[in-house]
Amino acid sequence: MGDDWQRRVDAVWDAASELGEREVIARIDALAAELPDDDPRGPFEAAGARDSAGLEEEAEPRYRRSLELGLSWRARVEAHIQLASTVRNLGRPAESLALLDEVAADAGDLADAVAAFRALALVSTGAADAAASVALVA
Repeated sequence: MGDDWQRRVDAVWDAASELGEREVIARIDALAAELPDDDPRGPFEAAGARDSAGLEEEAEPRYRRSLELGLSWRARVEAHIQLASTVRNLGRPAESLALLDEVAADAGDLADAVAAFRALALVSTGAADAAASVALVA
């Protein structure tokens, strides 16, 4: 199911602009339902679908569940970045920074994304100078 499942998820995301937010959520949820309850990919993709639709409050617990279940390295870093963005949008920039700190050291090729979201979180805390410094270094 692995590669075929991921191809079908990718196809939904590729068609997202034509499908609309509700249909993306419905299709991603249907695909997530195919997986065992302990597979972290289901809640991760379901969180992303809601996040992209501006439903941060619905996305947050799904990101947290996917992290609890244990994502692969890259997906774990992506989930931290996306959850950090979500909680910042929910008015919790300090928590956003803490989430980014958890993966900063091993972000690999996602280090620039971590830095970009760190800069946004710093702006949200009122630390515009620190944000500019982070952005310039990235």
